[in-house]
Amino acid sequence: MPEKIYEMTAEGKKQLEEELQNLKFVKRPQIVERLKIARSYGDLSENSEYDAAKDEQMRLEERIDAVSEQLKYAVIVDTDAVDPDEVSIGKTVTVTEVGEDEPETYEIVGSSQSDPFHGKALLGHKKGETVKINVDSANVSYDVVINDVKTTD
Repeated sequence: MPEKIYEMTAEGKKQLEEELQNLKFVKRPQIVERLKIARSYGDLSENSEYDAAKDEQMRLEERIDAVSEQLKYAVIVDTDAVDPDEVSIGKTVTVTEVGEDEPETYEIVGSSQSDPFHGKALLGHKKGETVKINVDSANVSYDVVINDVKTTD
């Protein structure tokens, strides 16, 4: 089975590390305290405060596991190893929708930080290319022209 890889920017990894610290050392103790208070109300079988805190604890632990896994298999993308005109993680791309005048700029980041519509379909394409982007949920497609690609500072 191939090893999982989570490509990301150095900034993206730093944000995940900070989130993990907050989840473990701020949020987790808050939930433990809520559980302690809810237990003090007595009968747990009909204790909505306890049930809500347990649900929140479950979601928190799932997020801690997900972030920990992403960090364990994190790979920082080296933008210097990619063609300067090619769209890749860690770069900023300016595009214009065909038929529109206003360009839009996006920072291409790893999956842990991403907005899948903006950027993923552009990966691997180069400055000057026209790319068709399909948005499945809306049955819409866009043709965009890649105007510029820069390494993110």
